[in-house]
Amino acid sequence: MRSFAMGETVVRRDVHRGGRVWSEQALCVVADTSEALVTACVPGAEARWPSLYVKARSDGDRSVRTEAFEAMAAGEWELVDGRWQETELVLWKPPGAWFSVNAFFTPAADDGRRLRNWYVNFEHPTVRTADGFDTFDLAVDLVVDPDLSRWHWKDEDEYAHARRLGIITDPEHQAVTAARTQALAMIEERSGPFADIDAWAGWRWDPAWPAPRLP
Repeated sequence: MRSFAMGETVVRRDVHRGGRVWSEQALCVVADTSEALVTACVPGAEARWPSLYVKARSDGDRSVRTEAFEAMAAGEWELVDGRWQETELVLWKPPGAWFSVNAFFTPAADDGRRLRNWYVNFEHPTVRTADGFDTFDLAVDLVVDPDLSRWHWKDEDEYAHARRLGIITDPEHQAVTAARTQALAMIEERSGPFADIDAWAGWRWDPAWPAPRLP
C-alpha cells in the first residue's frame, strides 16, 4: 500500500467485525513515516456518525450512548452526516498499535490555539485502504494533561458494557490490557509523540489546507 502525501485527504473508518462501517471521518495527512501516520482535522471537517451517537452529543445524554452500543451489538444502526466541531485534532497512529495518541487544541485568549489535552484512544491496529485507513474504537480512553503530569481513564463503564454485549471479545480485551501498559510506559518514558511535547504543543493547522471533506 502506498504512502500518503502531506496535505492529502484520507478517511478514517471504524469498521465493525462484520465489515459494516460504524463511522468515518475525513482527515488531512501531516506526516506518513515508518514511525507513525499523523493526520489532523479542524472544525468543519466532514464525518458520518451513527445517528444515536449524534443524538447523545446534541442532547447531552450519555444514556443514549448505551443505546448506541446495543444497536451496534444488534447490527442495527444508520449513519448520518456530521461535521467536526470546536477542536483541532492531531492523530498519531503507529503501525500495529492497539491505540492512537490524539492531541486536542482549543482556542486561546490571544486568538491562537492551546493544547487542551492528550487523549489515548484504544482501537484496532490500522488497516490501510486506498482512501485512508480502517480501525475500530474499543471504547476506553486515557486522558492526559498537556504537560503529562496527570492522567485518568475515561469510559471504563462503556468498555465494560461493550464487553458484556460481546462487542469487545476476550482477545481484544487482552490486546487492550497490553496496550494500556504500553501507553502508560510511553508517557513515563517520554517516548513516541511524548518525546517532544513542546513541539507538538506548538503545532498549527496549515491555513492552506481546507477543512477535509469525505470523498
